[in-house]
Amino acid sequence: MTSSSTPAPASHGAPQPLQPLRPLRRLTARGRDEAHRVASPLELFFDLCFVVAIAQAGVELVHAVAAGHAGGGVLNYAMQFFAIWWAWMNFTWFSSAYDNDDALYRVVTLVQIAGVLVLAAGISQAFTVHDYLVVWLGYVIMRLAMATQWLRAARWAEGAERTMALRYAGGVLLCMVGWLGLVLLPEHARAWVFLVMAIAEMCVPLYAEKDCTTSWHPHHIAERFGLFTIIVLGETISAATVAVKSAVAEHDALGELLPIAAGGLLIVFSAWWIYFVVPISGHLRSNRQSFLWGYGHYLIFAAAASIGAGLEVAVEEAVGKAHISTVAASAAVTLPTALYLLTVWALHSRHFKIGIAQQLVLPVTALLVICCTFLGAWAVPAAGVVSALAVATGTTLTAHTARPGRPADTTAAAS
Repeated sequence: MTSSSTPAPASHGAPQPLQPLRPLRRLTARGRDEAHRVASPLELFFDLCFVVAIAQAGVELVHAVAAGHAGGGVLNYAMQFFAIWWAWMNFTWFSSAYDNDDALYRVVTLVQIAGVLVLAAGISQAFTVHDYLVVWLGYVIMRLAMATQWLRAARWAEGAERTMALRYAGGVLLCMVGWLGLVLLPEHARAWVFLVMAIAEMCVPLYAEKDCTTSWHPHHIAERFGLFTIIVLGETISAATVAVKSAVAEHDALGELLPIAAGGLLIVFSAWWIYFVVPISGHLRSNRQSFLWGYGHYLIFAAAASIGAGLEVAVEEAVGKAHISTVAASAAVTLPTALYLLTVWALHSRHFKIGIAQQLVLPVTALLVICCTFLGAWAVPAAGVVSALAVATGTTLTAHTARPGRPADTTAAAS
């Protein structure tokens, strides 16, 4: 069975039975204007497995913050989330341009999935004893598979496109070696290794595509990023639900936890609404725009996942299991929520705003959410109400702009 991303053969005259596709096919670029391009079952499976690793990082972040080690926990989370996100994004962009869905492509993709599961298995060691060997090994597996895909693409390409594919493969392999510093260098140097290597990784696409660009599909890319956002937000709800269930079972504190649960739901529902209210694919016209948009999703995805971790911390603090203050526990929710709002506005929705009032909705909401941090036990529900009011305000402003007699813009954001 082939994925939904594989175009069916054209028929001429009377309907013809579908011919079986060869298990190995040329890995050549797909068209950027290809009609009906959607995410394949393999891509959806890929996303789901990568979110498993994000969930593991979130669990360790909760433990670190609840124990009063927020600084180290956030740094470890940022480092490991980058490895997961970067491998995911590299595959997403490659598959948008080159997915031929043959047997070898599928096998190499499954190897990448195995790599992220190995990485997920090492996350706990990286957090607790700062041992990055298993994390590095999982990353190596993913990156070797990615380099293999680029070398395969280079085999069938010519001229500038072949040079681009070889640059990608070489850059991936060189960076993979550089990450070995996390294993070999002293602990105090690892933050600098991460900073240098993260910058080096993000420079690879800029260098590889300076003379020739990949034929990524705007609608496909927008859909892939949107689907991953949905899965991350779903994981956030799942983590918060488990935390509330455990707290109720162990401490019978339903009265203290219901406001947190309600506020968390409002935050996540608002986060979904704000992200999907505009069709971003029309904005992705060039590599310059798409690279900035894609790189910025590191903050969007990390913030969305951190909201779930923050809700777990707030629940633990409410039942007396966390060794931090109420303000600190509230900040674990409000700060990632504010970061999410600001980054979605900066990268996504501001391009569709009309007038200063619409432009200010999300930045002002982010500021108000931060202010909610100091409301004690009501911080999370207050942040949820503020987020929901932002959606209502944006929707009202859009409806007002689109009234008869006023200039209308059908793509204006509703929040």
